[in-house]
Amino acid sequence: MRPTGRALLLFGGGLPLAAVPSMLGATQWSLAWITFVVGVVVAIAAEMVLLPRRRQVRVDVAAPEVVPLGRDGELTVVVAAERAMDGQLLLELRGPAPDLPTAPFTATPAAAVTVAHRVRPERRGVVTLVAVHLRWTGPLGLLWTETVVPLQREIAVTTDVRAVRDAVARMVSNRDFLGGLKVERFVGDGSEFESLREFVVGMDRRSIDWKTSARHRELLARQFRAERDHPVMLCVDTGRLMGEPLHGMPRLDHAIAAALQLALVGLRTGDRVGIYAFAERPQLTLPPQASVHAMAAIQQRLCRLDYGEAETNFTLATTTLLQTLRRRTLVVMFTDFVDSVTAELMLRNVRWLAQRHVLLFVAMRDPLLDELADASPDSDTRLQRAVVAEEMRQERAVVLERLRVAGAQVLDADVGELGRGLVQRYLQIKRRELL
Repeated sequence: MRPTGRALLLFGGGLPLAAVPSMLGATQWSLAWITFVVGVVVAIAAEMVLLPRRRQVRVDVAAPEVVPLGRDGELTVVVAAERAMDGQLLLELRGPAPDLPTAPFTATPAAAVTVAHRVRPERRGVVTLVAVHLRWTGPLGLLWTETVVPLQREIAVTTDVRAVRDAVARMVSNRDFLGGLKVERFVGDGSEFESLREFVVGMDRRSIDWKTSARHRELLARQFRAERDHPVMLCVDTGRLMGEPLHGMPRLDHAIAAALQLALVGLRTGDRVGIYAFAERPQLTLPPQASVHAMAAIQQRLCRLDYGEAETNFTLATTTLLQTLRRRTLVVMFTDFVDSVTAELMLRNVRWLAQRHVLLFVAMRDPLLDELADASPDSDTRLQRAVVAEEMRQERAVVLERLRVAGAQVLDADVGELGRGLVQRYLQIKRRELL
């Protein structure tokens, strides 16, 4: 137990009464000082009796075992006391989550009090509930005491797979999604012959089979369907730059979510999907696999990718990938760069990939650059930030243009539209029969 600020003020307010008898020599002031001291002692004694002891306070904590990244996890602390008390509660966390604020509470013997916290993890990993710190005062507010309840509970922070599946489910109703999944009914799409049908107005005249039409004495047109069983390799950079936050989540997690969407769509359209993770060295290689059953292995390996702190070695990563791929493959590369100088080595290696395979380079656009570059320069600081942001935006545009010149397909999108834009670009590549 320790005195509160109110108790210290109370003692400080009584000190003038102690000095009055010695200054004035009045006996009645001595009696007043003695009465004041006795009253304070009685109040503190009563506070000591009424103040709840540590064994009279019970704390229960409810927390989920798993929290998807990007969503809130609810932590509930229930405090029950045998006596009335006012206090403050602090839940100590350790891991990739922000610190929680101190929450006040008032507990009574009749009903327990519930304190709810919402925590949004910043990265994948494990958030540990270390302990609950409680501090409370008595009914007079003269003394306070505290206790620490150890917990050591772990909350796993994983990729939000449910959101990925919901996003893909919304795409299933789209007609463009069916390209490659079922027989394509749009004449001229695809290169694999499917059937003949009677030519009608509105069909492409180039699809008319003149020899067959002459033999059957009616105008017939060829129908084609998109080819299937293409290999798709999802290459995810786990280096230092991919750990930088973007819209409240690291770039790596945005890449994982988009890669999972593309993997699910690719497997459903009949293609084979694999994974290749790299940083300073190759970390993971999963050869392209077919059927939707391969989604479990892809999901498990992608969600376990850890954040790296080293610079990415594009030369080693590209060389290893070229040795792994045996046939023409759609290579989807999720990576990032800062400026044209640091991207020079990446461009050289990307050119090798684009010469032998279909390369789709995925870049995540940072809205902060546009916000700073387009801001009104009403001060020297904003003007300097706008100039730097505009230079970085121009260098980014130069690098992306050089990638296009090298033969790569480039997707530069905001993270909010990354998954949908990636799937649309994938279906476009299938329709154009680039593989």
